[in-house]
Amino acid sequence: MFPGYLFLHHAVDKASHLEILKTKGVVRILGERWDRLTPVADVEIEALQQVVNSDLMVLPHAYLREGQRVRIEAGPLAGVEGLFVRSRPNRGLLVLSVNLVHQSVAVEVDCTSVVPASPTPRPRLVLESSPAL
Repeated sequence: MFPGYLFLHHAVDKASHLEILKTKGVVRILGERWDRLTPVADVEIEALQQVVNSDLMVLPHAYLREGQRVRIEAGPLAGVEGLFVRSRPNRGLLVLSVNLVHQSVAVEVDCTSVVPASPTPRPRLVLESSPAL
């Protein structure tokens, strides 16, 4: 489900930490050091276990958080970047803003076509039009 990761539920002392690190294929254990490991919340592990036990098809998906800048990968909005503000089972709300004029619009999008955007979007020049003389 998560390539390259193994979830372990085990009391870890310094000796067991070293033994785990000797295991073929283990690169490191997440955390600062053996006595400051980074745990995964029980509720997250329980949710994953429920999914595994459900026999439903599980597909990889980009990690998205509400408030994150995202890019649409497919469909009529392919290439559009905006702010991901709400998620429902297969739909999300994408907000597109023009900061200079303090205006935004929102559009509902298919979450399966949304990926995290690059850290900083390229700025664009905005011209305000004036009536013809």
